[in-house]
Amino acid sequence: MSSAAASQGVAITGEGQPVVQTYELGKTYRTGFWLNQKVESLKQCTLSVYRGETFGLLGPNGAGKTTLLKTLLGIVRPTAGRGMLLGEALGDRKVKQRVGYLPENAYYYDFLTGWELLQFTAGLFQIPPSVQRQRIPQLLDLVGLAQSAAKKKQLRQYSKGMVQRIGMAQALINDPDVVFLDEPMSGLDPMGRYQIREIILSLKAQEKTIFFNSHILSDVEKICDRIAILAQGELICIGSLDQLLGTSNTYHVKGKGGNIDILKKWIQDLEIENNYWQGILQGEPQDFLNLLPQIDAKIIALNLARPSLEEFFIQQLHQRGIRYSR
Repeated sequence: MSSAAASQGVAITGEGQPVVQTYELGKTYRTGFWLNQKVESLKQCTLSVYRGETFGLLGPNGAGKTTLLKTLLGIVRPTAGRGMLLGEALGDRKVKQRVGYLPENAYYYDFLTGWELLQFTAGLFQIPPSVQRQRIPQLLDLVGLAQSAAKKKQLRQYSKGMVQRIGMAQALINDPDVVFLDEPMSGLDPMGRYQIREIILSLKAQEKTIFFNSHILSDVEKICDRIAILAQGELICIGSLDQLLGTSNTYHVKGKGGNIDILKKWIQDLEIENNYWQGILQGEPQDFLNLLPQIDAKIIALNLARPSLEEFFIQQLHQRGIRYSR
């Protein structure tokens, strides 16, 4: 799919009525002492997200990702265009009962314990106490805070990762149909990122619709069904990873040991260093894998020879003269 087609929000996958749909959505802020300066944060954003999809919104700092997310949630009003969330106009109060939201830098009442925060949030949704007693332990277990010490500890004593996980639990307290996550892995260590990624995958298995912003492109590559790249307020491409990165049948292979003369017959541009080798595989991957034990070789990696999401992302920004900084 061309970037031009993608920028028009062409539907790629999904069936039935979109859960999230926007048409030429725009947001302009007024700045300056006299509010006489205009800044376009969003420009004619058109996209559709379908039920059960995990949709990733990527972009450099200041691209407008959080503005778009808040506009979809009805926190910010658009100045142009229109949109629908769960079949209702953006900002409709009836929809809020069916939506979960984790802000990027959420602030919670830090004198509350994790359990009390979830009780408080459940009360806002008017969830009956009998349901709370079942759901809160389930959510604490889902986010890895079921230990008595963690759920009874005040939030002021929580680590960054624990705050992020309890934030994920409060976003799910109402069993939402669609979950919005703003930079859910921001500032987390590798273990924290892994835990949040596993939670998102568990929601995906439940066929929840997930819309999230992220700078962690490797995680997005593992999780998302489709992605969009937002730059300077404009959607520059939308699609699945196969559509954007290509579906190459060529494989890049890395390994160790083996008969070099035989490997040269299978691997193009063979590079060898300290008994390790790599190059472009020629022939059927399964036949090559069957050969390795016979020549006393071991494989380390076998990947499709296509650009990574990070390489594609940087390329798209460079084509538009945008310097990327995390």
